[in-house]
Amino acid sequence: MKKTIIATALLLSLGVVGCQGGSSERQTNIEQSSWTQTSLNQFANELKVTYRVVTNIPEQACSAAQKDQRCFIAEIDFSTPANYPNGNWSIFYSQMRPVQAVLNPEFDISRVQGDLHQITPTKAFTGFKAGEIKTLGFRGELWQLSETDPMPNYYITVDGLTPVVISSTKLTIDPETGMEQRPYVESFTDADKQYRRTEKDALVWAKADVLYQTNENVTLDSSYVTDRIIPTPADIVVTSTNKPVDLSLGINVIYNEVNPKAVKASLARLSRLGVNELAGGIPLKLETSSTIGQEGYKLEITESELTIQAADEAGFSYGIASITGLLSADDLSINTLTVTDAPRYQFRGMHVDVARNFHSKQMILDLIDQMAAYKLNKLHLHMADDEGWRLEIDGLPELTNVGSKRCHDLTETQCLIPQLGSGPFADSDVNGYYSKADYIEILNYATARQVEVIPSMDMPGHSRAAIKSMDARYRHYMEAGNSEAAKEYLLSDAADKTVYSSVQYYNDNTLNVCMESTFHFVDKVIREIAKLHQAADHPLNRYHIGADETAGAWKQSPQCLDFVANNDKGVTSVDDLGAYFIERLSNSLADKGIQPAGWSDGMSHTNPANMPQNAQSNIWDVISHQGYKRAHKQANLGWDTVLSNPEVLYFDFPYEADPKEHGYYWAGRAQNSQKIFSFMPDNLPANAEQWTDIEGQAFAADDTVQQDEQGNDISGPLQQGKGFTGIQGQLWSETVRSDDVAEYMIYPRLLMLAEKAWHKGSWEVPYRYEGAIYSQDSGYFTVEMRLKQQQQWNELANALGQKELHKLDLANIAYRLPTVGAKVINGKLHANIAFPGLRIEYRVNNKQWLPYTEPVAVNGKVEVRSISPDGKRKGRSLLL
Repeated sequence: MKKTIIATALLLSLGVVGCQGGSSERQTNIEQSSWTQTSLNQFANELKVTYRVVTNIPEQACSAAQKDQRCFIAEIDFSTPANYPNGNWSIFYSQMRPVQAVLNPEFDISRVQGDLHQITPTKAFTGFKAGEIKTLGFRGELWQLSETDPMPNYYITVDGLTPVVISSTKLTIDPETGMEQRPYVESFTDADKQYRRTEKDALVWAKADVLYQTNENVTLDSSYVTDRIIPTPADIVVTSTNKPVDLSLGINVIYNEVNPKAVKASLARLSRLGVNELAGGIPLKLETSSTIGQEGYKLEITESELTIQAADEAGFSYGIASITGLLSADDLSINTLTVTDAPRYQFRGMHVDVARNFHSKQMILDLIDQMAAYKLNKLHLHMADDEGWRLEIDGLPELTNVGSKRCHDLTETQCLIPQLGSGPFADSDVNGYYSKADYIEILNYATARQVEVIPSMDMPGHSRAAIKSMDARYRHYMEAGNSEAAKEYLLSDAADKTVYSSVQYYNDNTLNVCMESTFHFVDKVIREIAKLHQAADHPLNRYHIGADETAGAWKQSPQCLDFVANNDKGVTSVDDLGAYFIERLSNSLADKGIQPAGWSDGMSHTNPANMPQNAQSNIWDVISHQGYKRAHKQANLGWDTVLSNPEVLYFDFPYEADPKEHGYYWAGRAQNSQKIFSFMPDNLPANAEQWTDIEGQAFAADDTVQQDEQGNDISGPLQQGKGFTGIQGQLWSETVRSDDVAEYMIYPRLLMLAEKAWHKGSWEVPYRYEGAIYSQDSGYFTVEMRLKQQQQWNELANALGQKELHKLDLANIAYRLPTVGAKVINGKLHANIAFPGLRIEYRVNNKQWLPYTEPVAVNGKVEVRSISPDGKRKGRSLLL
């Protein structure tokens, strides 16, 4: 095994092949015809590629030797209109699940690194013949449950020629929805074979009739929209409904002691609706009050004036945001009322991964603006991972010169190898980075909106981009004869023989934590980031280490073996090295006055006695897999514990249980806005009363004290006085290539994230500190609580459909429009929608789209879709 890896690494370093198994030897036995760049371009333009999932049923997909394993069968069809007998080519593509076996003797598939795979012809290959379809079947690991799994941008290479992307594998954009389309992927038609995860999977495909039944729980009612603010305030008292205040004539802001810069952004959002600052407008008084808590405010609207009282800049901004929330785009009048408000959680965050696929500065600025509009206050910006480094660091140009781009350079001298369907060229939109000036602009923009930016460069795992960048730096200085400079920031031990595989199938993505140059590098990066924060006057209060998914590295590193044998740090085993890194870096950050943060799995490996008292942990454990236990354990340590649970707070997961919906799905396949609204964050195990797991199965959550065989408590309830600091939504970007797709995945879920972070519903099940066992039969979530929950959701759903989505239109946000529920009953089409008030259209037999207002007679093939309030975008259509 080691010899194979070493041999492959050698071939990679020479740029000869990118696979295991010696494809060059096979190719030399194939009849050679010379390619030209012109013929290669023509071949790539004409080759039609079609990808299909055949089955996820293990009895059909797995071999006889794979008992009790999960496998799937997929097929790739190739066809051309002309003969191409040449065999000396390779096709590279991203395959998210490793290939176990190739089922066509004419081809071989080998994995290069991560998800990059290489298709090569074998001795049996007979060439591509005009009009003939060659099918490359293969067995893969686990399953493929989504039509968005197959990555785009397959490309073909021939030695000496420029790689060419195969045209048929490029993404297209639906002109009506604005969403990515995959013309090379066959639609799923068989729920049992293609969309069922296991034999126990009871999750129902969310087709139009299923959505229709779900949507019957909400009803159109315009009265729910009046006096409605998202997120829901702590208290609102309407004093009059017959004398509304008309803001269309403008407002005259009386700032008093408030710095106008502090509320400029919130006033700009108000202006976007048509409420402008005018000298003759109704007075809006800003008054400082020492009796109001942090970020809280009191808003009073009378016939003659508006008054906001607050103790800090955030409070004034949020008060103005609530004025904006009360308005609709076509009605600028407000009832007289009083709002007294304060946040539920101190930490109300949104995480965005720009490392896997880059997202523009403008998209981040737009996100910050919407976060502030809905009273979210922490932006966790994930800027470095295996697939990319996205921030310019003074003195380390290789991080962006090499680590910010992916291209077809198997030696990784000029760039990282392609991943995630990025294609072979460095100018792809998924590549890029923020310059120092860009980052300072982001920080300034966030400061003006009371949003704290929390930078994150994942370490020590998920660090391949940094490692390869510093390898390139090492080679550069060694060639220049400067070995001291070459080794200064080196992150890998060349003599390390450890064989490991990360969750994303890398064997070279973990910093070597036994080398002082690694800590020198980390310190350099943090110091330079701190300088950018200082330049922006935006204090670096928190730094997120990452610390997750470290995949068993270091065990055969000579430097680590020597360190373990001779260190004075208390490390006695290679198994303790991950904790040593996190503890050392956390204390280094604390010494600089920066709070260390990390993901809960990595933080759980540490010895709490060796950690700073003021540490933050993001809980990304799955509740249905007993993730509440780690959450309670870390909260009981006194850490700032921020809930980031995947099955409700990962916005890269699908909205609905539909294989056409975008996103990963390893912890959930149906995470719409209502699911987020239903979350009871203060009582994690109680969610077992209302949710099912990823396969639609009920689960139990035992929150009583659990002991080991020696009688020691190993898990149990929260302690009195302990709880969670806040919640954070996550957008990971493995499948999110564009800004529009990012916004589609974030919105409108972000609004319900804000609702949960700011407001605690009266229907939420109180936490039981003595411990309890929750299930769908335990009864703590009473009928009365469920009715209150449904009533509030009905109100919020109406506000989304009739008011809030229009505001997103005005801000040019590419949010997701819900798919429409529909049924034909007695020959008539009945349709409904998750957000009442949104328009619905239908068509029959592919004819003209018509507005749906009431049940209508139909006969033939019926489709339904939703329309954005501004009429410019359409939702994904469903066929009944």
